Amino acid sequence: MTRDRVKSLLKVVPGFAVSAFFIWWTYIRKHPDGTRGFDPHVFKSIHVTSWVWVVAVIGFTILGYGTRCFRWWMMLRPMGSKFSTCSRVLMTSLAANNILPLRIGDIMRVFTYAPDLGVSPTSVLSTVIIEKLLDVFTLAVLVMFTMHFGQGVSPHAKLVAELCVAISAGGLLVLIFGARHLHAPVQKLATKTQNGIVGKIEHYLGLAIDCIEKIGIFGSLMLIVYSFIAWGFEGVMYVSAAKMIGLATDWVGPWQAVAEANLSFLIPSSPGGIGPFELACQDALVRHGANVKWAATYGLLMHVWLLASLTSVGGAMFFIHRARRALRKPLMEEVEALPTATEL
Repeated sequence: MTRDRVKSLLKVVPGFAVSAFFIWWTYIRKHPDGTRGFDPHVFKSIHVTSWVWVVAVIGFTILGYGTRCFRWWMMLRPMGSKFSTCSRVLMTSLAANNILPLRIGDIMRVFTYAPDLGVSPTSVLSTVIIEKLLDVFTLAVLVMFTMHFGQGVSPHAKLVAELCVAISAGGLLVLIFGARHLHAPVQKLATKTQNGIVGKIEHYLGLAIDCIEKIGIFGSLMLIVYSFIAWGFEGVMYVSAAKMIGLATDWVGPWQAVAEANLSFLIPSSPGGIGPFELACQDALVRHGANVKWAATYGLLMHVWLLASLTSVGGAMFFIHRARRALRKPLMEEVEALPTATEL
């Protein structure tokens, strides 16, 4: 085994260790009453209450990720990219994130698939940055809203959440309406400080500003609307899944679960975010009256569904495209040629 390969393996070990800890904490750790998070009896007792909810889960999954594809296309359309290509690349990157470490799927979007999109890697990176900012902002708003209905949330925590949303909303609006006036001052600050971290921030902020300038103010505001629509569809999917298995919780529980679970991907862990996702679902649902064991099982089932559906759809798009283009370069060779996240 080469030295570079050993270094690559060492980079992913912390992520798997984090996932192992969260899985232990959620499912294996003994609670004060002597029970564990995973109960085989609860798992065996799960059944489909109505096939209508199964159709709803599938349908709203398609609508949610279809809207995300449309949103990304709206960012790249001014540069001439096609909707079909944007959809394939986005779904392929999501599948890669589920099976490969270090968010390789997002890096592949920037470098591997930029020629397919007909734009430069820098332009793709700018849209990925905007996409992440929009998702975090939308989910933060959802967390703030649902926290007002949950149990065991202190007024201080609610106030902090409100302040974070207000600051992020203000920053997003300033970025949209003041994009053309921001770049020069930020560049000047980075040049003056000669700090590496400030320089990287300036670089990423500059890419985001360039993207917003190309889309325009109206187009940028519509991206916020598309983000709320996409996450709204995903929220209804979570609600449908809860109804499908008969999970006892209030109407807010699944909505807080979708917010917490997707924000948990910010925690570095194994591919697919295994561990933090399940604990986030459990925590959100328990705050809204769900049984601890049922909430943990719900999180497991939701994650299995998302991993299976996104990986299978994205993987199918990936292999169909390679077959049509007669691509013969092994996938792992493409991955090894990519820069790491720290090199971006």
